[in-house]
Amino acid sequence: MEMEDSITSTIVFGVITWTTAFLITRMMFPKRSFQFCNRLVSTIHATSAVILASFSVQDWRCPVCPLASKSSQQQMQTLAVSLSYLIYDLVCCLFDEKVNLDNTIHHWVSIVGLGAGLYYQKCGSEMVAALWITELSSPFLHLRELLKELGHRDTDLNLAADISFAVIFTFARMMGGPYLTYVTLSASNPLLIKAMALGLQLVSAFWFYKIVRLMKYKLTKKTTPKNIAKTSNGAN
Repeated sequence: MEMEDSITSTIVFGVITWTTAFLITRMMFPKRSFQFCNRLVSTIHATSAVILASFSVQDWRCPVCPLASKSSQQQMQTLAVSLSYLIYDLVCCLFDEKVNLDNTIHHWVSIVGLGAGLYYQKCGSEMVAALWITELSSPFLHLRELLKELGHRDTDLNLAADISFAVIFTFARMMGGPYLTYVTLSASNPLLIKAMALGLQLVSAFWFYKIVRLMKYKLTKKTTPKNIAKTSNGAN
């Protein structure tokens, strides 16, 4: 009972803390957009989540081991912190002018998945590994959008952030992700956790498709003016 009360307190306190952080950010940057302030909070969470997940790994020789085991208290607290953020962010996004459907689906899949892990108090190794994989590229995702609002759209700095995000996302979600999904589905985990693991990987695959299209457009746009200039110089 003490564990359940501790986790519940962490979630409630976390939601209040993330909301307060957002309100403080809005006061600090009154001229910046709603999304700008929310992304600053999201960057803090992503960085914190990767650090907490790293500390929660029981054996770095096998980060997802032991499979389908009882979650440690540290793993439960780590998952509770991220669950509180996801609840805050889901509600926060509803107040934004644009509601992103695939992002909303991702939030619900993650909330149900983390909630199931906390309810069963099982699958801690797989869950913190999933948290590490999904949040590793997030700071670069937010950085690329923050740079645009700061006036660095279509600059080399913004392109560097785009490429960094794409590379890390591909490495984490399309290399580590499928393996983690496989071991989660293969182990004796609750059906709901297995379903959420598969759902999260499907969302990642959809985002990967969109990222490939984006990077193709970005790199083509970057090289086209140079090619035109070379052609013009050759003609002269």
